[in-house]
Amino acid sequence: MAPSRSIKSSAPRKDAAPPGYAVDPSVGPMLRFQASLPKLPVPTLESTAAKYLETVRPHVTPDAYAETKSAVEEFVSSEQGKELQKRLHARAAEPGQLNWLADWWNEAAYMGYRDPVVVFVSYFYVHLDDRRRRDAPSRAASLIKAMLPFRTLTETQQIEPEKVRQTPLCMDSYKWIFNSCRYPTKPSDTAKKFDPQTHNHVVFVRKNKFFEVQLAQDGAELSTKELEAQIRQVIELAGNSKAIPIGALTSENRDTWTDAREALISASPFNKKSLERIESAVVVVCLDDTKPVTREDISWQLWVGDGRNRFFDKQQFVVFENGRSGFMGEHSCMDGTTTLRMNEFMLASLAANKVDHGPDSVRSCLPEPKEITFELDETSKRYISEAEANFDALIGKHDMQVLHYEGYGKNYIKQFKASPDAWAQLVKQLAFHMMFGRPGVCYESCQTRKYQRGRTEVIRSASNESKEWAEAMLDPSQTDEHRATLFRRAVTRHLQYAAWAADGQGVDRHLFGLKKLVRDAEPVPRIYTDPSYSKTNHWELSTSQLSSPFLDGWGYGEVVPDGYGLSYSIGDDYIRWTITSLKRNTAELRHYLAEAATETRAMMERAAAKEKEAKAKL
Repeated sequence: MAPSRSIKSSAPRKDAAPPGYAVDPSVGPMLRFQASLPKLPVPTLESTAAKYLETVRPHVTPDAYAETKSAVEEFVSSEQGKELQKRLHARAAEPGQLNWLADWWNEAAYMGYRDPVVVFVSYFYVHLDDRRRRDAPSRAASLIKAMLPFRTLTETQQIEPEKVRQTPLCMDSYKWIFNSCRYPTKPSDTAKKFDPQTHNHVVFVRKNKFFEVQLAQDGAELSTKELEAQIRQVIELAGNSKAIPIGALTSENRDTWTDAREALISASPFNKKSLERIESAVVVVCLDDTKPVTREDISWQLWVGDGRNRFFDKQQFVVFENGRSGFMGEHSCMDGTTTLRMNEFMLASLAANKVDHGPDSVRSCLPEPKEITFELDETSKRYISEAEANFDALIGKHDMQVLHYEGYGKNYIKQFKASPDAWAQLVKQLAFHMMFGRPGVCYESCQTRKYQRGRTEVIRSASNESKEWAEAMLDPSQTDEHRATLFRRAVTRHLQYAAWAADGQGVDRHLFGLKKLVRDAEPVPRIYTDPSYSKTNHWELSTSQLSSPFLDGWGYGEVVPDGYGLSYSIGDDYIRWTITSLKRNTAELRHYLAEAATETRAMMERAAAKEKEAKAKL
């Protein structure tokens, strides 16, 4: 994921096309540059090989590196390597092929992935507190009302395309935000988009019970007060007793959920209709009966909740009894930059009092919220019970820590003319060195949406330069001036790799694509069986930055059993990390992050003072 765009870009604006792009008059403004976006390039074998070797070196011994270098050189010069590259170019050139990677990646990372979406795929945002709305009905109603203009702009293709430095980004994924659902199927999941014209309802979940509320009555959109009244009715209708949690099934292994869904539908044709009412909703809004206060508590509740009062196959908002709220993203069809823009639009509109809440009166003709019920047989009840037990066991193995570091933020970092993101990544590397005595194999997500159907590429954040700097920081014999020099080299190297990744010139997606083209009867090239390949793809630190003044946190799970999920945000005067793991001394990593951040600042200040002192003597 990458830093968010400003909400100001949400209004439609028919400006001239940037150089190299054409305006397509046959589509709405949202997609007007889409047809002229470039296709994802295929890097050269030689460039990928050189970058790969550079990123392997900090993690392996000299002997292991020599073995890897031999395997890489063999691959680049071999007929098989050249043939795989040729096949990849051929795939990229196929008629109608917009992105040689997209289908492969969506299958491998999302649709074909069979572990539960929670904790392994989904992510969450913590909304900044709204002190004017301190209870669930008023907060949930205001969020929905603020969401509806964004939905209209998106569904009518009127929203302004996102841009980075005037370069338009792919907007294809925006169609999946509303009225969509992920479906459990074998061997791979599927996704469906429902017609927004004929599906204009939101589904609320309260006490594990589902309720449908139409967003308009007699052609007039419900006002905020009317939505609030409907939500209060949902809470009243739900009562105090909890239902058998159908939603728990969506937390299961995807193959198990596939079987459970078929059993649920077989139990009664009524259940298929009930599921479709949920699946076709604009979004799901979970009304939890808890009151989280601390950053850890609300983050945990948004990340996993109790696994029951949810429907994890859809985009969903979560609103708590005390009015705190957040968002939980279904990740398969879009990445965080898309859903962040929606959340920012909503929260910024509310903060600026720019939401049209409608009249304060509540029409008497509004129908009561309709409960969506299910007819359960013993087989379905058993699937649900097993899903609950499996969820509790999985979540019980995890923990989470939030570090809201207020020592400094991007304003301070920019005084040193350094990239805030590179600075934060180096702090992470130093913290890992402090904890484990070596570099951490680190994945930083970088968006490639400037290409057709682009999603992400890896910034391999651990480098020879970051390793040399971290070691110097831990070596008491080193001077701060030398450490600062090494730090700046590491920052420069990070920015170079980030630029490569954004240009589709990283290592990981190219090597992934080449491996996909090895046919069954062909030997697997030694580059892939070499231990360095698996070692440097074993993402101990899964990191990603999303920064917004409207969020009070965000996060996701680890991607390897012995690793950490390490989301972060860089504010003007803070850096915030959310750390998740399988109880791998998470609190210790939190401690070392704070220590590393402080020591980096102190080192740079001392080095700057020394430099100033030296200049004064000239």
